[in-house]
Amino acid sequence: MPSVRGGPKRVRIEVLFYGTVDRILDLLTGRDSSVPLDRAALELATIEFPELEAGAFVAVLDAHAGELCRRLSNSRDGLVYVQEANRYLFDELGFRGNASDYYNPRNSCLNDVLTARIGIPITLSLVSIEIARRLGKPVQGVGLPGHFIVRYDAGLYSTFIDPFHGGRLLAAEECYALAREISHIELEPDAKWLAAVGKRDILMRMLRNLGAAYTSRGLTSKAIDVLSLLIRANPDSADEYRQRGALEVQAGKMIAAKEDLARYLELARSPEDRERAKEQIQQIRHWLASMN
Repeated sequence: MPSVRGGPKRVRIEVLFYGTVDRILDLLTGRDSSVPLDRAALELATIEFPELEAGAFVAVLDAHAGELCRRLSNSRDGLVYVQEANRYLFDELGFRGNASDYYNPRNSCLNDVLTARIGIPITLSLVSIEIARRLGKPVQGVGLPGHFIVRYDAGLYSTFIDPFHGGRLLAAEECYALAREISHIELEPDAKWLAAVGKRDILMRMLRNLGAAYTSRGLTSKAIDVLSLLIRANPDSADEYRQRGALEVQAGKMIAAKEDLARYLELARSPEDRERAKEQIQQIRHWLASMN
């Protein structure tokens, strides 16, 4: 595989992905923009489920959309749609947030979310988005800091919906409050936080969530592979180099860690981050010297 542009000049072999790397990169970089979001998300899920057959889970979404369509009885009222969709998905089918096992990698895989009907905010939101797409309803993802929700916006009626918390409806100020509570940052009200996000942003966020899940479970090799994929999709993202470098230190891959932290040093903006990276590189140099 080619080296990352501007990054470490070495070949990485992502053994985790069993030949799906190029297909996933096509989705993340927008080279293949024709793939619907549900199929793209299922392609990402092959990282955890290499033998996954996407068609079966596309059919599940089709069935849910068909059932919801029958219940709507051709109603075009936005409030009616939101209420009926919430009743069907969350009350009847039981889709819910997996708060007790949040960092389980399965929560980031659409196939497992459709099977178990539990997940994290972005995958539960994806279910809502894809069912709405099939019915021609204006539902889009909203990537709040620390939390993902959806927005129904048909002009005359609009609302924000939180699938992780049973489809509860939110006003704009409640969205800001939720983001402050979860992200622990002082978030000022700004329409940019409530803007709809595109397919690529959703996929990148899903992949970051999967990498965080692997990291939290001590699956260092898998987490490194996911970060490698993120770096190939976005070579100038400083934070992915920092995270991969830290994991490589844990894995004893000191030369690789030194290269990644050096690249992070090139990309990092704040003086504090740059100083921290310099210290880490110096520590690695001392360690490598002691091995000679």
